[in-house]
Parts: sequence; C-alpha cells; structure tokens
Amino acid sequence: MNNSANPTPNTPAPKKLVIASRESALAMWQARHIQSRLQALYPETEVTILGMTTTGDQILDTPLAKVGGKGLFVKELETALADGRADLAVHSMKDVPMNLPEGFVLAATGEREDARDAFVSNDFASLEDLPAGSIVGTSSLRRQSQLQARFPHLKIESLRGNLQTRLRKLDEGQYAAIILAAAGLIRLELGSRIRQFITPEQSIPAVGQGALGIEINASRTDMVAVLAPLNHADTQVCVEAERGMSRTLAGSCTVPLGAYAVCEGDNIRITGFVASVDGTQMLVETATGNRNEAEALGRKLASQLIAQGADKILAAL
Repeated sequence: MNNSANPTPNTPAPKKLVIASRESALAMWQARHIQSRLQALYPETEVTILGMTTTGDQILDTPLAKVGGKGLFVKELETALADGRADLAVHSMKDVPMNLPEGFVLAATGEREDARDAFVSNDFASLEDLPAGSIVGTSSLRRQSQLQARFPHLKIESLRGNLQTRLRKLDEGQYAAIILAAAGLIRLELGSRIRQFITPEQSIPAVGQGALGIEINASRTDMVAVLAPLNHADTQVCVEAERGMSRTLAGSCTVPLGAYAVCEGDNIRITGFVASVDGTQMLVETATGNRNEAEALGRKLASQLIAQGADKILAAL
C-alpha cells in the first residue's frame, strides 16, 4: 500500500465522496477525521458523511457474543456501499469481521491510536485497588477472561452501549469501575477519565484495537488510489498479523482471544492469547517475523497456540 502523505500525481480528484458511518459520537469522530484528511488531499472534492444506525447499535440488552458478534456494526454500512449510497465506510478495525463478505475489501488502515485498555473509575485509582466483590463492567469476553485470571475476586458484569452510555452507567453507580479502549476516550477528548492504562502485557488488546479501517465495494477500483494516502503502513502490517492469527483460530467476539503486534525495524513482534471465559485456562504465545509476511506470521502464532492446546479451549466454548 502507498504510505505517502500525498496522492499519486495521476490520481484524479473525485467530484464527490460519501463516507458511511455509524452515528455514535466515536464513529462520527472517526468519520470526520477521515473526511478532513480527504478534504486536505482533494480540496476540490465534496466529502460528506452518511450517518447510519446499525443492528449492533439497536440491540443493547444482550451481550454481542449472543446476537451475532461485531459484524452487526458493519452490515448496514456495507449495504450502503453495495447500492452506491456511499463510496467508503469507516470502521474501528476491532469491529471488522475477520472475513469480509464477498464483494468488499479494506482499502486502507488508518494510523493506530493508543491500543491499550483503560481502567475508568470514580472511586479507585487502579484495578489493584478494587475490593473483593467489586463490580467491573465490560462488554468483552477478551477483557473478562484476562481480568478473571488476574483478579478472580472481582465480579465482571456485561456493559453495552456507546461510550457516553457506558460512562453514564458508571457515574450512576452501577459499577465500581469499567474497562474501555483507551483510543476511544482519547479521540473524544475524555482522556481525563482514564485512571490507569492497562499494559498490553496485563491485558492483550483486541485484534485491530485503536486502528481505523476503510472499507469499499470491491468493484470500486477507482477508490484504491484515492484512499492509498490514508494507509499507514506500520499499522496495516501489524493489524494484518493480528487478523491472521484471529482468522486462523476462527476468532470473533464469541471467543476470548486477543493479539497485539508492534513493528521493530523490518520485523513484527506479535503476542496473542486464547483463554476460557473464566480465565482459569490461558495460553499466551509470541512470534517474530518479517513485516512482508505479516498474515503468515499471525497464522504461525495461531499454530503455536494450537500446539499448546488452544483448539481444545475453543472447542469447549
């Protein structure tokens, strides 16, 4: 992918571009961020945002794992791409299914924000300070399994809704603390709510956490060159490695797993885990390889986890 800051000289500026986005505050921030990038690249282009409510935004009383997973946040946007109402869709990469439906491709991966999980509480400074029996809110089996492994004395309860809804539930006293992605809080200028950044060693992030994905209709080859300048090469290869691991393990939000990759010169180092929901079984492995073989490296990491018994943990789920 082209990682330059400017479009290639022969890329014609489109007259109009429409970005499909969920209507949550965070999704709209992400869409406006890409909108401003595109307007800077193509000053003559009219760039608008088509806000949409997805099935995932409407079902708030059930854990995602039970209603079809994170793909519920992208289906309506893909319909807008398919019927031509939108030219591109902007997603949080952690919400993008490991296998895109036929007819859609990821055209660019935006630069990653802080990938760590964040501890948010009004009464406690850190996870370590929470008394036994404290209720911690999270919507993620990945976070739940890692929390239960480290802090079996805490009570983990489901927490759904957009960022503002989750913070409101905390402020109403429904939870002693909640765990959120740091990236979303930072992007919405709510970083002051973070009491503790949880290191990737303590809580391995979700696949693609903190990165933006730009999806297009596969038939729109004209859009590839238009969007190429938005691609951040380091983020792209790291996310490719993470998704390679998850795809091999059939990962979705119904499975407690995570992966986090970082670039080290020409190499990528990736750490991944698979766990039982209660955290009593946890397998963690690390692999290093050339950045030009990112997805293969992710598959290699998955094989290492399977050799340790990850397939048995996943089968039990």
